[in-house]
Amino acid sequence: MTRNLITIKTRDGESQTSVFRPDVGQGPWPAVLVYQDGRGVRQALFELGQRIASAGYFVILPDLFYRAGPFTPPDPVAFAQDAELRKQWQAKYMATATKANVRSDTEAFLAYLAGERDVSSLSIGTTGYCMGGGLSLSAAGNFPERVIAAASYHGGNLATDDPESPHLLASKIKAQVYVAGAVEDASFPDSQKRLLTDTLTAAKVDHVVETYEGAKHGWVPTDSVVYDRAASDKHYQTLLALFERTLKNAPKKS
Repeated sequence: MTRNLITIKTRDGESQTSVFRPDVGQGPWPAVLVYQDGRGVRQALFELGQRIASAGYFVILPDLFYRAGPFTPPDPVAFAQDAELRKQWQAKYMATATKANVRSDTEAFLAYLAGERDVSSLSIGTTGYCMGGGLSLSAAGNFPERVIAAASYHGGNLATDDPESPHLLASKIKAQVYVAGAVEDASFPDSQKRLLTDTLTAAKVDHVVETYEGAKHGWVPTDSVVYDRAASDKHYQTLLALFERTLKNAPKKS
């Protein structure tokens, strides 16, 4: 599987974006937009993009931290153990990927996909991890005519009193939604799970919200200190099943 690097111009600059195409067959293919986690774009996320692409999708993985300049991803063990390192990283990089900024970026990402000849439909799927989980759900609410499938894995703060909390967009969502949290995750406690579920239900969104026993926040990427192979495999199974139900039947570009 090859990874190509392109530049997508945004309102605030340029996002270096990794593009993955299936190795077999010829396009066009349904498109998937991947929202990174808080440690930034790196090899473990390239592996994730490649695996999704291998199932028959045109995948893009944009760098959401481009406003802060180039970076070297932090060592996963140090990041997990060093509170000061996490604080500095969050202030320098994660703070630049606000929901408002990423909403603007997503407009550019969608415009790129609309003009890409290897993309079969204007309707796309999104998936996100940790901070990207909320961004994936927000994309479904902010761009309901384009996002028809949205997934979040170990996403935090999905249903809070923040005025930009993703659950507040439920009435606008037309996508099928899948959310998987970890049982051991302070950023997605049972109270948030209930509120998110109740809100999506009230909005008549086709959804599944569940938590994985034994998994901890950040279980999907292979370089995570809490990587859980069984839970990560379940992530791929549920994600690809979601995309199979939705993207493979999406209307083609005219």
